[in-house]
Amino acid sequence: MKIGIASDHRGVSLKSRLTQLLQSLECEVRDFGPFEPQSVDYPDYAAQVAREVSAGTLDRGILICGTGIGMCITANKFAGVRAATCHDSVTAEYSRAHNDANIICLSADQLSDQLADQVIRIWLKTPFEEGRHARRLQKIAELEREVAANVIQGHAR
Repeated sequence: MKIGIASDHRGVSLKSRLTQLLQSLECEVRDFGPFEPQSVDYPDYAAQVAREVSAGTLDRGILICGTGIGMCITANKFAGVRAATCHDSVTAEYSRAHNDANIICLSADQLSDQLADQVIRIWLKTPFEEGRHARRLQKIAELEREVAANVIQGHAR
């Protein structure tokens, strides 16, 4: 599995640890930075990973900031991205099983190392259940196309 990972300055340490975990699980990891704890703007890093997931050059992405929320908001601006902020094993499992999340967003400030590892392991191994969930994701994809068409036509609805 090809996974992109990025953070803001608050997530550099957790990103480094999770990169090692992913490599031990035989994932192909592409680290988009940053590599130092100096202050950076999270949208710059979230966009790099989300752009690659949207294009299909990465299978999934992991984004880390103080809460995970800012990264999630940014990532969900990209077509085909289904980013979810997860803070425990239940949200990690359901984000995959019900929403086929292809990007997980984590809080560097609120997750212990042990919980972060557990969340990532669950998120990686949980398959999408399809069925009624696929119908709902299709509706989301249709809305995404509708919004994109309105933007192109210069209409905001």
